[in-house]
Order: sequence, then C-alpha cells, then structure tokens
Amino acid sequence: MLDKQTGEHEITGEITGEITGEITGGIDTHADTHTVAALDGLGRLLGHARFPATTVGYADLLGWLHNHGPIAVVGIEGTGSYGAGLARFLTGRGVRLVEVDRPDRRARRKQGKSDPADAICAARAVQAGTATGTPKTHDGVVESIRALRVARSGAIKARTAAINTLRQTLITAPAALREQMAALGQAELIATCAKLRPTEDLRDPAQGIKTALRRIARRCQHLSEEITDADHDLKTLIAATAPRLIDQAGVGTEVAGQLLITAGDNPERLRSEAAFAALCGVNPLPASSGRTDRHRLNRGGDRAANSALYTVVMVRMRYDQRTRNYVERRTAQGLSKREIMRCLKRYVARELLPLIRDALTQPDPGPNPQIAA
Repeated sequence: MLDKQTGEHEITGEITGEITGEITGGIDTHADTHTVAALDGLGRLLGHARFPATTVGYADLLGWLHNHGPIAVVGIEGTGSYGAGLARFLTGRGVRLVEVDRPDRRARRKQGKSDPADAICAARAVQAGTATGTPKTHDGVVESIRALRVARSGAIKARTAAINTLRQTLITAPAALREQMAALGQAELIATCAKLRPTEDLRDPAQGIKTALRRIARRCQHLSEEITDADHDLKTLIAATAPRLIDQAGVGTEVAGQLLITAGDNPERLRSEAAFAALCGVNPLPASSGRTDRHRLNRGGDRAANSALYTVVMVRMRYDQRTRNYVERRTAQGLSKREIMRCLKRYVARELLPLIRDALTQPDPGPNPQIAA
C-alpha cells in the first residue's frame, strides 16, 4: 500500500523457505497502482507488493521481482487498459509476459476479492497453463490506427446524439419554425439551423430555441468535419500499412483497420491461422454428446473482428463469383445460409491472416503518410 505522506510503497508478504527455480510473477493492474505477487518454482508465495503506476513505480516493481530471483514469466491483467504502460515497460526489458483474464466470478465469491489475491491468481494461472496468450505490444502503427478509430467512433456517437437532440428540440419549437423545417432532410436541416439568426432577446422562447438549434447544428457540422478528417487519416495510414490487405474483395478501410487491431502490432503471437480464427470467434466448437456428433457457433472471441469478417462474406456472396459458386454448391448439399456463412468466415480468416502478418512484419515503407491536422 502507498504511504500517502512519503509516497513510498509498502511491501507485504514474507519469503518462507529456500526459493526453488525461476520465479513467476502475477500483476493486478489499476489506474493508480499495480499489485504484484511472486511465486517460486513450486508455486509457493514469496511475497506481494503494491507500486505506483508511474515510470519509477514500474522500475521499482521490476527490481522487486528481480530481488526474488531470475524471472521466468509474468502474468498480467489489463494489458490493453490500465496495464498497457507497464506491459510496454516490461517487454522493453526482455520480460516474457502472458495475458491473464480476470479471475472467475464464481471463485471470487468463494474466496473473496483483493488486489493481492488477484495478483496471486494471475501468477497461478500462468503456472497452471490456463493463461497462455501473448499480449499485444501496443508500440507500432496498429496502435496509431486503434487510437484514430477510437476518436472517430466517439465523434460518430456524439454526432448521432447531436442530431437526435436537434430533432427533439425542433419538436417543441414554435409552429412556424417547426413547419418550416418539417420537409427538410438531415443535411438540409443541419445547414438551415446553422444559419439561423436569433435576436439577442433570449427571454423570448422563440429566440432561445433558435439559438439552441443553431448551436446544436454547428456542433453537428464540427463533428462531421472531425469524422471526415479521421476517415482521411485512416484511409491514408491503412493504405500505406497494408495495401495488399485492402485490395482483397470485400475488405475496405474499416474492415482492414479492425482486423489489424485484432492481430496487434506483434501478429507473431498468433501461433496459427486456427488461433486467429478462434480470436475472431469464427472457429466451430465441438458440441457432441453420445451418438450425436456436431459443432456449434463460437459466441466468444473479438466480436468486432467477427463483424468485420461478416462484412467481407456478405460482400463476396453478392459480388464475388467464386464465393457465389461455393454458396450454390453447399446449398445443394443441404446447408442453410447461416451455416454457409459460418464456413465462409472461417475461410476468410485463413485467407487474410498471411496478408496481415506480411503487412506488420515488412520493412519500414519509408516516409510517413500525411495526416490531416
């Protein structure tokens, strides 16, 4: 625990007995602090400590682990959120990391919840082999693509909310103003409201509503410009990063960006195309029992990546002759459209993974693409 007066970290836990083999670390990450636990080769707890989520704290955490012996591997939660900075720090110093999911809720209800307990569970999950995933490095062009897409997504949501607010405000506007706007489409409505010229007498409800409509409409225009800039930036960046990927049938900027983010800056962490399919949630899962031998849909994985593959399949089923021939053949075999689409998503994942790997492992393409200010 951090001492609020000195800012130093408090180390808890005692080393008992002789340390056996290399140590395994487990880290529970939070916004302000990270809690780390160390186990020896026999799975015995050597101790746990809490450090601030700062560069100095990262160094102290790593030094604390080294004090217990050579580090074999460290299991860490939240490498895509609170633990991103720590994960980059440890990876840059040659520490092998394993991504650990949060503890099972049923086990938590039985054992209770605390940061040291979560850190110990993370270390034990690594030692037991139940956690094996390599985290994304978040240190390359894919991280830039992810950040730009986050900004774009937020702007789209904000614009949708602004448009809805504009229409709702217009409902209660004076009849003359409401009737004037009734026949306008969305683009015309925003442009017209942005040009309104209310008087300075805001005590008049009509003038107050005009002022509100103008401000909301101008907000919509500003957000539209922001989205246009983000689209330009993403198109330029993704085209420079993965030109072969976006040349594939059904793969555009949006789909390519999502698949690159799913793979991460270190796609070598995906051991095979089957692992990538599982990550995207398009691998069939066995659901056999007794004499019944069947598979079911995988409802896990990255659902955004699953949606991207769905988009590719839908486009190809309509415009790609090879895919249309496949659909006809499988339909004649008695498969439903949904089952055929599941098969196609699996095939598309297999086809696109080599292109993703090539795009993210090729040498630097040269000058940076021009990004809108």
